[in-house]
Amino acid sequence: MKKIFLIILMLIFIIPNVNALDMEVSAKSAILIDQNTGTILYKKNENERLPMASMTKIMSLILIMEQINEGNLSYDTKVEISSEASSMGGSQIFLQTGDVYKVGELLKSIAMASANDAVVALAEKTYGSKEEFINKMNEKAKKMGLKNTNFVNVHGLDEENHYSSAYDMAYMAKELLKYDEILKFTSVYEEYLQKSDGSKIWLVNTNKLVRFYPGVDGLKTGYTQNAGYCLTATAKKNNLRLISVVMGEDSIEKRSQDTVKLLNYGFNSYKVNLIKSKDEVLGKIKVEGGKKQYVDVSLTDDAIELLKTNDKISKYQFNLKIDKIKAPVKKGDIVGKVEILNDNNKKMNEYDITVNENVLKANYFDYLKRNLKSVFLFS
Repeated sequence: MKKIFLIILMLIFIIPNVNALDMEVSAKSAILIDQNTGTILYKKNENERLPMASMTKIMSLILIMEQINEGNLSYDTKVEISSEASSMGGSQIFLQTGDVYKVGELLKSIAMASANDAVVALAEKTYGSKEEFINKMNEKAKKMGLKNTNFVNVHGLDEENHYSSAYDMAYMAKELLKYDEILKFTSVYEEYLQKSDGSKIWLVNTNKLVRFYPGVDGLKTGYTQNAGYCLTATAKKNNLRLISVVMGEDSIEKRSQDTVKLLNYGFNSYKVNLIKSKDEVLGKIKVEGGKKQYVDVSLTDDAIELLKTNDKISKYQFNLKIDKIKAPVKKGDIVGKVEILNDNNKKMNEYDITVNENVLKANYFDYLKRNLKSVFLFS
């Protein structure tokens, strides 16, 4: 552990700026992307199909977080541990058949300790069976357009035809990071889990970089004999969030070294500019037939651009493109787009926009009040 810590410190503070073309990593496959834009900043054999070990759990966590987000699960939902879950090998927290835990406790065990028994228990709770959960994992991979991924289990233990690629893992991580709450679990280095029998188990994060590299707050390690040492990591500095993936490393030390190299390169070479926050008002639009005739609109997500460290920041123009909006309409509904132009009047991107509040349909009394107001205004 001390050796890994010293290596990481050396890489963080000693390695100078390096060109991506000159950078060497020992991983069989690797990639570095910007989380906001999805831009690839570095790649090496990024589409090679390889076993991904416990990085499999990134997709498992996506499905679980989706169900929490949709209200079908909550962090306090109770889960009874099945005999199949309790019999899992590999990384585990030794759950006992019949024990009951909350979803949040099991999520913590997956995110920190890579617990195979916990992920099987949550898979069964989420979709009724492990088999159906695996089907949903593969459906989600297809929906995301991932061409080099196939799941045959929920945990990542070596099995034939279970594979992914550095590219696919990076974009799975990008998808998982839509749920900010996951970082509350993946960023913790150590914590105790209270077990059903009253005892405590010490959870220590398998991703040591959350302790040793400033800004790292996730995501998932992996190791099996076939996969070697793997790591999908994410870190944030000065609003720039990066995602790195290394696969097929020979040792934990090399896994950490390569990840730090990738992150150092990204943070030394790039910056982000917040063009417009989703909290800022873009303008007002008319809502036909609404209780309110006009309502403020804003972006559904922050408008961000990725720049090289020495690039200058432009001044921007915003062109709203909105069709007729009829009530009722609610916050979150996409009501149009905004086109963003740079200094040279060149289109940079388009972003979805939404109303800032719910607008109900006007009734008879609303129209009467509106008409009376007009009469008194012009009399």
